[in-house]
Amino acid sequence: MRGMLIAFRVAHALMAVLFAVAALVLMAIAASLGWSSLDHGLDKRSGQEMIEAVGILTAAVVALQISQTLAEEEVVRSVQVSAPTRVRRYLSRFIVVVVVALSIEGLVATFKAVNQDISHLTHAAAVLLATAALLTAWGIFVRLNRAAEELEPEAMREAQREDDKFQR
Repeated sequence: MRGMLIAFRVAHALMAVLFAVAALVLMAIAASLGWSSLDHGLDKRSGQEMIEAVGILTAAVVALQISQTLAEEEVVRSVQVSAPTRVRRYLSRFIVVVVVALSIEGLVATFKAVNQDISHLTHAAAVLLATAALLTAWGIFVRLNRAAEELEPEAMREAQREDDKFQR
């Protein structure tokens, strides 16, 4: 069993590295697109290309945050996500990143729809509505999970001690 746990940590470490590499590649693509958008001067086309670069950077942020979460939670801490406190904290890291990324992507899609093809505005609105629903569901989960955490105060103290050790 110990060998399997080590294998899982190695697999998570590899995934964290691959997400980080993907984030760096996306950052380079966004920088290149943003820089080349200035070749046209400061016009509407350049603005659209810059908005596209922001969308790509958003994906890079998500990939980098996932990389960091995997590295911290699965590799360094080797946390077993079973206590309510751990579940909430672990999921919250992912959900916050996803909500922010989807919000930015929804705004990018809105700008593109308004400036290119207004028929795509319903798709942008759907992304933003789904993001609002996800944020609402997450808030409900946190609220309900809070009551479960109160049943296990030691788990919260342990998580806080781990955070203190990790931040030093």
